[in-house]
Parts: sequence; C-alpha cells; structure tokens
Amino acid sequence: MSGRRRVAATGAGHRRTEAALRRRFRVVDTPVDLSGRTLSILHPASAEDLIDEREFERDERLPYWAELWPSARVLAERVLRLDGAGQRLLELGCGAGLVAASAALSGFRVCATDYYDDAMRFARVNAWRNAGASIETELIDWRAPTALRRRRRFDVVVASDVLYERPYGALVATVLAATLAPHGIGLIADPGRVGREAFVEAINRAGLQVAHRSNVRYVDGEIRQTITIFEIAMRGDATHGTPGGRPAASNR
Repeated sequence: MSGRRRVAATGAGHRRTEAALRRRFRVVDTPVDLSGRTLSILHPASAEDLIDEREFERDERLPYWAELWPSARVLAERVLRLDGAGQRLLELGCGAGLVAASAALSGFRVCATDYYDDAMRFARVNAWRNAGASIETELIDWRAPTALRRRRRFDVVVASDVLYERPYGALVATVLAATLAPHGIGLIADPGRVGREAFVEAINRAGLQVAHRSNVRYVDGEIRQTITIFEIAMRGDATHGTPGGRPAASNR
C-alpha cells in the first residue's frame, strides 16, 4: 500500500473535496493558535466514529489521524517559524494536515503522506483553506518494503507522535535515512511514546545523528505534556549539532 501520488487540484477542486468530506463525516472546525496566527483545521469530530473492525482485525489499524494531537500542534508551531522558500518538505503521517498546512504557510513545497486516503483528503483541504496552497500527497505504509524504493530526497522531513508502537522506532529511522537530503533536517515531535528509545538507538544504525533535542511544555486545560522535538541530521554534518547550527530551513 504505497506509491499512489496525488497533487491537489485548483480552488474549485478543493471546495468540491471539502463539500464531499462534510457530507461523509461528522466534522468540526478547530482553531489552532500558532505564533500569533490562527489556523482553522477541518477534521472528523470523533476518531471513534471511524473505527473499522475489519481494518483493526487485519493490521490493528486505528484512526489516530483524526485527532489534533499536542505533538502536532507543537511541531506545527516549530515549522511555521522556518523559512521554507524553495525547499521541499515531507511529512510522515500527516493526519488531518495541521503540520502540512503550517509548512505550506512557511513556503515549503509539501508532500504529505499517510496510510489513510481520507487523512490526505483532509490535509489537502486544510492546506488550501489556510495557505491557499496545493500540496502533494502520497499513500505510504512504512511497514511495506516497497514504500522505501526510489524514495525522493527532501530538505526537511517531519513527523509528530509516530512512535506509539515499539517497532515504529526503527521504521521511522529507516524512512528518515531513505528520504532526508544531504544537509537536510528531520524534525520528530514525540510526547514520550514506547518507540522513542528504539528510535534513538536506530538513528545511529541508519547513518544519522540526533543533532539537537528540545523540550516544549504543552498545557491545554487538563492536558499537560512535555513534547520533545528531535532534530535529526546525517552523521557528520557539521552544520547541525548545536542550537546555533544553521538547518536546511532557517528560523525566521
């Protein structure tokens, strides 16, 4: 289940897609405040509405993509502060498209990936609604070996809260190694999931390094999390490794 690409259409096409999503799903429009800007993210009202018992029995798939997780909010704010002009960004597990929309606002040429077609439909709509940008999407299942064949390279590769299963640590590291351009950066936001330790260990085996990590305190009502953002670089890349190092996409 990989390799199907789609570049989003014109404004009329996005409006038709949004109308179709509103007919198919019970949706909400959530405002997300980021660095003085408010994004409006359309997404399903409840992930529980989307649970498919057949899909769960086949590969334990659950529709986590429908939620706007704290890690995605923190990563979106970080990406919004980058200058993406002329650079290409890949998102692993785009969900409803909060981070993708933020990246489009920052000027990146965005490719958003997920293994749910509906997630990518929401991501395309949200990028258009917030940034007036058409983004590319691609259906990818990291667990399928064909997902890593002939991968393109990107200046920035991002993911939020994707280490929620222990095996995903090594998988995410492998995908980063296959998609990150020389002197590019990976930004992985994680709230302390079970796959974190395996991810850090696998980074070195994949020829990468954790160049820097930062902890961001997230508080929203009763939700309190510390989100760690791992900055990943090719091993030996001297432009990374300190907070003052200039990443592929510089801070504004």
